[in-house]
Amino acid sequence: MIAYIKGNLSTIQDDAVIVDVQGVGYEVICPNPFVFQSHLNQELLIYTYHYVREDQQLLYGFKNRDEKYLFTKLISVSGIGPKGALAILGSVDIQDFAAAVEQEDEKYLTGFPGVGKKTARQIILDLKGKLTSEISISGEGSGKKEISEKMNSGLQEAQEALLSLGYTDREIKAVLPELRKLENAKTDEIIRTALSLLMKN
Repeated sequence: MIAYIKGNLSTIQDDAVIVDVQGVGYEVICPNPFVFQSHLNQELLIYTYHYVREDQQLLYGFKNRDEKYLFTKLISVSGIGPKGALAILGSVDIQDFAAAVEQEDEKYLTGFPGVGKKTARQIILDLKGKLTSEISISGEGSGKKEISEKMNSGLQEAQEALLSLGYTDREIKAVLPELRKLENAKTDEIIRTALSLLMKN
């Protein structure tokens, strides 16, 4: 098992990064590769999960241990594969997710791409009691969760608006890490900030 990779970040793609380790380029698939933008052409460490099947071997990469741990638990849930797990991780607050599972909050879980009521129930059934052993839940979890739900909605609306303005998925993904910091911002404020960032890039 490859636990992590440490090397020079040479390339950022739409769904992966290339890390050069002593002349060997490792392609690492990530939930949001652009979170590593500030490390381009610099040395970095990415926590990895080595996914092995008869017909393929893939490396999935994460910015911290909690993100990797949640990925390993999500792919153990019936009906969720690596692509589904990455889609969830691309827009999740890990502490809020763990809290939602413990509180059996199906409404929160169905807010993620590809997660319907059946899958949400399966996540709760399979993961309740298993996430909090590794992931701490803040006492302010419920308040954060409400903000997170609003942010997910506002961020999604902002992304759709940016797409309609002609910006590409790649350009939008590059500024998402900054936009997620606007926890209680309205959609129009998120759009204004995004446009400002996009003009700088």
